Amino acid sequence: MAQSDIQTVSSGKDKALLALSVVFAIGGAVAYQVLSSQDFFIRLAVVVLGVALALGAFLVSAAGKRFVAFAKDSVNESKRVVWPTRKEGTQMTAVVFGFVVVMAIYLLIVDKTIEWVFYDLLLGWTR
Repeated sequence: MAQSDIQTVSSGKDKALLALSVVFAIGGAVAYQVLSSQDFFIRLAVVVLGVALALGAFLVSAAGKRFVAFAKDSVNESKRVVWPTRKEGTQMTAVVFGFVVVMAIYLLIVDKTIEWVFYDLLLGWTR
């Protein structure tokens, strides 16, 4: 049987941390609405605090640690990418634009041909 790549949260501690992070995020949004009579910066601080607490609770969970490891691996992988030179990038962009222009002309010709066949030849409609 093939191994599944689906990641699940199995421990009670991780479930509690993820639930707590959701509660913090929702709490920040609700507090923003509840404190509508307060100054904007106070309301903004409450939202930022809620998001920060939610992020902190997420990052100490197993899923958060896996996410951080994945992000670090992604950054390391992107550092190893060989990026095209400016000349190569310009040439590839020109090829893409050229292809788009050729396809647009082709689709225009096909569209007008089908329009001519249906409306002029088969239906006999004139404009």
